Amino acid sequence: MTLRICVVAALPDRQEVIALEIEDGATVADALQAARVVEFLAGTDRAQPRVGIWGKACAMDARLRDGDRVEIYRPLLADPKETRRARAGLKSSTRSRSGP
Repeated sequence: MTLRICVVAALPDRQEVIALEIEDGATVADALQAARVVEFLAGTDRAQPRVGIWGKACAMDARLRDGDRVEIYRPLLADPKETRRARAGLKSSTRSRSGP
């Protein structure tokens, strides 16, 4: 039995979606190898890129199921928590905390 999956990589200037048919029992690592995604891994750790299936992080040895979407994640440019704290710190509240 073969599985139909897709491997996606969001690059700064474009998005690549590669549809594959691979053997049942294949892992995320097998899918990345079959998709030949080395050029998408620029700026990441090529030996252990961060990957996920349908938006949930997973290991490279995770088994795939029919219809899975394997995603390659780029490193963040800014920490979302720090960015949020910086924005929140700049605004003063107009609400009174001593009200009824």
